[in-house]
Amino acid sequence: MLIRRLPWTAISFAAPLPFCFGATNGLPIRKQLNSSLFSFFCSSSGVNLPLQPGHETDTRHSQSLKPGLYLVGTPIGNLEDITLRAIRVLNSADVILSEDTRHSGKLLHHYNIKTPLMSYHKFNESHREQLVLRRLKQGEIVALISDAGMPGISDPGTELAKLCVSENILVVPIPGPCALVSALSASGLPTDEFTFVGFLPKHSGSRRKRLMVSADQTTTQIFYVPPHKLSQFLDESSSIFGDARQCVIAREMTKLHEEFWHGTLGEAKEVFSIRQVKGELTILIEGKANSKVEPPSDTELESELRELIAGGESLSTAVKLVTSRTSVSRKTIYSLALRKFGKQLEVDDDSN
Repeated sequence: MLIRRLPWTAISFAAPLPFCFGATNGLPIRKQLNSSLFSFFCSSSGVNLPLQPGHETDTRHSQSLKPGLYLVGTPIGNLEDITLRAIRVLNSADVILSEDTRHSGKLLHHYNIKTPLMSYHKFNESHREQLVLRRLKQGEIVALISDAGMPGISDPGTELAKLCVSENILVVPIPGPCALVSALSASGLPTDEFTFVGFLPKHSGSRRKRLMVSADQTTTQIFYVPPHKLSQFLDESSSIFGDARQCVIAREMTKLHEEFWHGTLGEAKEVFSIRQVKGELTILIEGKANSKVEPPSDTELESELRELIAGGESLSTAVKLVTSRTSVSRKTIYSLALRKFGKQLEVDDDSN
């Protein structure tokens, strides 16, 4: 997501290590600790990443990764939310495509990753695609990261992945944090079905049209909303969804001031009209209540038909009356009436 987040939190990845990592190969203890740190964490998780003699952290060419495009999930706020596999891939890549090289540079510096960065964002992705494609065809390992979360999810990367698939180039997801999944899991709203809308259109007419579609759906609706658009979003959504619809506003997820605000859209509109917020917001709105009436069972239809026929109504009139009271088709009811009462009516006709 193209977001400007708070400065990276200086969370230390290192922990006190035993002196068995001490001076080997003639290196001082401190230097040898640095060269062994990444290997220590990965080997403790079953990932074998031997370091090349004489190289402190450059493991890019010592890996068994296949050439291709690697979509790497990165933290959405807390630097500890990165996988060992993601670190290994970023170290192994020939180049890392980054939405904001200055922003991503802080993450790479934190984990002592030396792989070169190349800018790749929504304003230059169409120009970069062919350059990246040539490098991939030459057998390079290209990693793609966004400012936060999974690339391609309301972020640059979708078109490049599509291009690689069309060219039969390997595309590998490296799973990681994702704001929409994190917010949904802790929201308390139904998670069995949901609709991810992401960022709404800028044009007011298109935006309202999209909100009207969401308001009529029975699944949980998930939106990404910039902080400066919050008031606009709450004004429009409350008028379309209704003030009584429940919502959850997730902000600063995984950070120190993480918050999940619960209430109705009407309450949210009132509360956040005087409250300023920072950071991108993930807003979830409950689905429309399912007011659809369940169709009656065959047993219930049979009971209604029997009652009408016993009261002297003809078969066709009974079918017509039952059809007018339910959403079941006349053909279905007529078939049921013939199956259950056809012979009985034939007997009655013969006796007359």
